[in-house]
Amino acid sequence: MKRLFDFALALFASAILFVAIVLIAIAVRLTSKGPALYWSDRVGKNNKIFKMPKFRSMKVDTPAVATHLLQDPKSVLTPIGDFLRKSSLDELPQLWCILKGDMSFVGPRPALFNQDDLVALRTAKDVHKLAPGLTGWAQVNGRDELPIPQKVDLDVEYMRKQSFFFDIYILWLTFIKVIRKDGVSH
Repeated sequence: MKRLFDFALALFASAILFVAIVLIAIAVRLTSKGPALYWSDRVGKNNKIFKMPKFRSMKVDTPAVATHLLQDPKSVLTPIGDFLRKSSLDELPQLWCILKGDMSFVGPRPALFNQDDLVALRTAKDVHKLAPGLTGWAQVNGRDELPIPQKVDLDVEYMRKQSFFFDIYILWLTFIKVIRKDGVSH
């Protein structure tokens, strides 16, 4: 049922947001050199690597590391990058990954391929068995501000409580957090 819900909602959201997605892609291209999308290698269900798109919010020569590891994240943002990240509009292309089945709407956020500490801790606690999500329990409880062990503890809590109604609750909380721009540090 979760996969069917994800597919139907992603298809609906893609249709409703199609014009916005095209306009954002054009804005990214017009305000900085490089492609509109940035494809990163992410760790998915059962630690399988998949390609995840985002609207490019950083300059093309930025290292492929977690944002908090950059010396000065603001210095590598494109002219509209800060807005895209704070509004979470950079995440819209991930609807493709949900349609494809690499991601779900709700689950642990997919780790970068080189976040060995996060991947190891999730594997040790069986979180790697879940499909990664566009949003998750950790995102609505701190997002960028949480240390990795706390994120994984929240992922474990999600895994234990997982249900259709819990997912709907997390989607609602995500909507509220995005509107308020809560928990976005860069």
